[in-house]
Amino acid sequence: MPKFLDFEPLSKQIKNPELIMSDFAKFDRPGQLHAGFQALHAFAEKHDGQYPRAHHEADAKEVYELAQEIAKNSAEPVELDEKLIKELAYQAQGDLSPMAAVFGGLAAQEALKAVSGKFHPIKQWLYFDSLESLPTSVKRSEELCKPSNSRYDGQVAVFGQEFQDKLANTKEFLVGAGAIGCEMLKNWAMMGLATGPKGEISVTDMDQIEKSNLNRQFLFRSKDVGKLKSECASQAVQAMNPDLKGKINMLKDRVAPDTEHVFNETFWESLDGVTNALDNVEARTYVDRRCVFFHKPLLDSGTLGTKGNTQVVLPRLTESYSSSQDPPEQSFPMCTLKSFPNRIEHTIAWAKDLLQTYFVTPAETVNLYLTKKDYLGSALKQSGNEKQSLEILRDYLVAEKPSNFDDCIEWARGQFEKQYHNAIAQLLYNFPKDSKTSSGQDFWSGPKRAPDALTFDPNNDTHYTFVLAAANLHAFNYHIPSSSDRKHILSVLDHMVIPDFKPDPGVKIQADDKEPDPNAQPGQDDDTIIENIAKSLPQPKTLGDFRLEPVEFEKDDDTNFHIDFITAASNLRAENYKIATADRHKTKFIAGKIIPAIATTTALVTGLVVLELYKIVDGKTDIEQYKNGFINLALPFFGFSEPIASPKGTYKGPDGEVTIDMLWDRFETEDVTLQQFLDDFKKKGLDVNMVSSGVSLLYASFYPKAKNADRLGLRMSELVEKISRKPIPEHQRNVIFEITVEDVDEEEVEVPYVMVKLDPKA
Repeated sequence: MPKFLDFEPLSKQIKNPELIMSDFAKFDRPGQLHAGFQALHAFAEKHDGQYPRAHHEADAKEVYELAQEIAKNSAEPVELDEKLIKELAYQAQGDLSPMAAVFGGLAAQEALKAVSGKFHPIKQWLYFDSLESLPTSVKRSEELCKPSNSRYDGQVAVFGQEFQDKLANTKEFLVGAGAIGCEMLKNWAMMGLATGPKGEISVTDMDQIEKSNLNRQFLFRSKDVGKLKSECASQAVQAMNPDLKGKINMLKDRVAPDTEHVFNETFWESLDGVTNALDNVEARTYVDRRCVFFHKPLLDSGTLGTKGNTQVVLPRLTESYSSSQDPPEQSFPMCTLKSFPNRIEHTIAWAKDLLQTYFVTPAETVNLYLTKKDYLGSALKQSGNEKQSLEILRDYLVAEKPSNFDDCIEWARGQFEKQYHNAIAQLLYNFPKDSKTSSGQDFWSGPKRAPDALTFDPNNDTHYTFVLAAANLHAFNYHIPSSSDRKHILSVLDHMVIPDFKPDPGVKIQADDKEPDPNAQPGQDDDTIIENIAKSLPQPKTLGDFRLEPVEFEKDDDTNFHIDFITAASNLRAENYKIATADRHKTKFIAGKIIPAIATTTALVTGLVVLELYKIVDGKTDIEQYKNGFINLALPFFGFSEPIASPKGTYKGPDGEVTIDMLWDRFETEDVTLQQFLDDFKKKGLDVNMVSSGVSLLYASFYPKAKNADRLGLRMSELVEKISRKPIPEHQRNVIFEITVEDVDEEEVEVPYVMVKLDPKA
């Protein structure tokens, strides 16, 4: 239902404002700022349009007096904080890029609301400040804040030249150069981050620019499509601010366990801080773990349409990103997807799974068979789906292996018949349209829709597109040249003879997810079938270098047939069940799990992150000065809270109770012998019961004495290599150990891990 809002005119609201709270920890701030900004305008009117000079005491005093007069005459008298109003005057000639980003995002979203009538507007006043971002580690004065004809004069007016120098000599690592990453780099360029002699920005992103990125990642242009995001974004901000030339380390590796030789100890230890601009939880969690290990501050943020959040992670002060988890993604019951869909989302999920079933899993299975030694004898038997995998190998290497594109067309037409006619006919054979449940109710009722089998029509665009896309993807698997020659495809289809389908009385179909799957148990004759299939397979060595090419789902390439296949497959299934179909755009949106990235939210969230970066560069250690942010521009809602403190623990040592940070603290030791290791902890009042590293148990108090005796003389690095039977990688400069201990009261206590520092290898 539409909602009608009445806005009062400025002349009335200026004296009796309706204020929206942006931060409930600053309950008295909006009223004071309302009077303060009026005082600034009054000051400018008296001084030929000039605002108070930076940190000018006399100008600030005049603004405060004007504010007092305005507050006195307002409808509701406001008690003013002199320090707050004077600070407003000190900064009046300032200009901060993150504050511009915050209010720019807000204003742009309000303009969109006005023209679209969508979402709830701000009513009527919103004030926001981040006075906690002001530095306390450096001096600010009229002399230090005066302009010097620099591009950073607006920022210097607020923070002073000493703080500008700190920003310029910061080493920051940006992980990701997408929507948030581009905005982040733009802000950093405008504020002069890392432009000094000791400053450096490292930015990494393995992705290439796609056409769909251009509407929200503003550092990219059409000419950049296909190029690396990290390189193009870095070049764009160097053009914006030439001071950054030679100051950006452009990388193209993802930050993950397999790139620890790139992002090694030397790299991490050189950083002052890390900023995440990632779009998946796995990568963010890994970066978070690295930051905890190397004791580096981390700024994390994310957007979801009009919603956004920011999080500050501070060594030895706050919990980390991984300390809390988002709820799991919504998933559909398998039984619903297989046999009883009732929404287009069900058919799209089914079609995406079909893409995996046809063009990904079989190719990967074939390649494992061809490359893994004794695949049938070892790995396959352990997998638990031996018969299914062997049937895939038989079909894709023998029975249905295509030799040309015509074979791919025939295969695709066969899959149409199998999925949209035969499977539906079998389902209706098992559960006829007039069938009843055990309680006498109609089986096909409620969410269960009775389907109808489809008859293939080459003149039906959806039918034809399914065959076209499936044939080309099948050809891709086998390195067969693709084709979109409609005349030829129709000719091949016209010469095909499709056998009549007869329902199989032995087929069992699960009717409800609450019931056990009747096909879960292996059949009595499965062993014989498995043996016969295995014998029919060609030996890997007879196939030489033959490999299949698995499809890697990519939603943004309009020429790869991925979205075409999913759209056609989904809509055909929707036709089976009389569900309203979805066009290609909607299918791509759902199948690609596209989260609408809105430039307004991205700008605002980035601004909030950079306001926290100011605090980190300043070196603030008071957790109450930092803010985690939660915003929703649609409502609108703005919520800020101080970060949650990291968990603490205690144990009884020889000199009394010892407090430890369970997240950030760790024990560090040299590469000593196991005996020395145990003795050192004994001195701390901790009796070590077990020592492990990774999956290897290295020492246990319950081991036989002889077994432990053989290990006590080994250095910790030697012990790990001996038990794990793996050498420590050359680039690795430390090894992590987990220990279980008892304190002096013989109580088992939880303690952090142990880091053993390795001697540099010659």
